[in-house]
Amino acid sequence: MRKIKEILRLHREKEFSTRQIGRCCNLSPSTVIDYLARAKVAGLSWPLPENLDDTALEALLFPENKQLSRYSDQEIDFARIHQELSHKGVTLQLLWIEYKQEHGDRGYQYSRFCELYQKWRQMTDTVLRQTYKAGEKLFVDYAGPTIPVVDPNTGEIWPAHIFVAVLGASNYTYAEPTRSLDLYSWVSSHCRAFEFFGGIPDMVIPDNTRTAVKRPCWYDPEINETYQEMAAHFGTVIVPARPRKPRDYHEDFVIPKKRSIPVSFLPFFAKYSG
Repeated sequence: MRKIKEILRLHREKEFSTRQIGRCCNLSPSTVIDYLARAKVAGLSWPLPENLDDTALEALLFPENKQLSRYSDQEIDFARIHQELSHKGVTLQLLWIEYKQEHGDRGYQYSRFCELYQKWRQMTDTVLRQTYKAGEKLFVDYAGPTIPVVDPNTGEIWPAHIFVAVLGASNYTYAEPTRSLDLYSWVSSHCRAFEFFGGIPDMVIPDNTRTAVKRPCWYDPEINETYQEMAAHFGTVIVPARPRKPRDYHEDFVIPKKRSIPVSFLPFFAKYSG
């Protein structure tokens, strides 16, 4: 409500344009136009009446919120939504579109829908908090579906797989698109990630992708030979997460003490960088 009052003041007293008001209030011009239109419909003048508090002002500007308040949070089947999100290609936005088609104007907008889902998930999805040491663990995987990438020289559009590497302690992230999921791309992405971070982590924790793990196993996974050779050369250890358990990892490894070294000084795997 404070920003709305400021919008009205700048519009009536200073006669600023919507674009100027947006820059002053850190809002888009379309949002400023919407607020001014709502004020005009509500018949608000400036200065505002002294007895008009924030609650009454909100009721005048957003009368549709009264309708939304009649819709109970409990009527949303968040358990089904959570299960649907486990399917490939299903996003929270797609599920919200289906929800809006069913409930129309009575349903929540997307931001509120996501907020309610996250609150439900925090109450039901119990996860043990992990504590990581700096430089100890690097989590790697391909993230989500492919995205189209346009070659600026030829105009060719090719589907890119997104390789992501995240340091456990800091969440410092490296990501890059690759044309393939083959071993060449997998190892090359690791080399570039190590060079980006400027050192080698004690452990690299991949999911059980076929490129990294030839035979998934809860207790003794079989690592791809080339991937294992890369880890041995860089002085790190490959510790895959358990099958269907991407949030955890094995703890029965003895990690040798080693010195982190920049990848730029390691020419052995230069052939993988292309």
